Amino acid sequence: MFDFTEKIAVVTGGARGIGKCICEKMELCGARVCVIDREANDYFVGDLADPKTLEAFAQKVISEYGRVDFLINNAAPKSCGVTRGSYEDFENAWRVGVAAPFYLSKLFSPYFAPGACIVNISSSRDRMSQPETESYTAAKGGISALTHALAMSFAGRVRVNSISPGWIDTKGISYSGADALQQPVGRVGEPSDIAYAVLYLCSEMAGFITGENICIDGGMTRQMIYHEDCGWELNRR
Repeated sequence: MFDFTEKIAVVTGGARGIGKCICEKMELCGARVCVIDREANDYFVGDLADPKTLEAFAQKVISEYGRVDFLINNAAPKSCGVTRGSYEDFENAWRVGVAAPFYLSKLFSPYFAPGACIVNISSSRDRMSQPETESYTAAKGGISALTHALAMSFAGRVRVNSISPGWIDTKGISYSGADALQQPVGRVGEPSDIAYAVLYLCSEMAGFITGENICIDGGMTRQMIYHEDCGWELNRR
């Protein structure tokens, strides 16, 4: 369905999980994929919290290909809470989750090809939270807002959208019972659920979409739950 032959796709955090699945799907569609991740991969190993590393990565991509068609900002920030998280923990999450996508967008700005796209991977936590997740939630809220700001700055040149995944199983676990049934679609998400949406947003089929956030969470954030509704009970200690 998608032909990305000879397109250049940059994927952050592409060594595992959702990012790895995005890379695999992009390659199946013919794209040449440039990964940056702290974990081992075939292209570039480095810390996205370090601006010098981002500059070296961008220079490598441009020196080899001269352009970027797709920038997928997927790398996950660290999660820490208000009780035990330090200033440095929170700052690191912000640097990885928001500053790095901003800076890579800036570094690649002169080199985006006609019809280029940026897709930022946010999270359904940009609109809902659990206790002690402040750094991750703030970073994901930040990248969702960054998305529509970049869409306006790049108007007419680059389409910019974001995806907010819900519960996505990245370990190949088969969930059943309450874990699956609490999702309105009846199952936990898979990395391919997000990867296929990325492919769509990068394709000409999505040519009229920019500045948008798509929440892919099996309907969880739309499900209203009250005490004793659907078998749920509040047990606050």
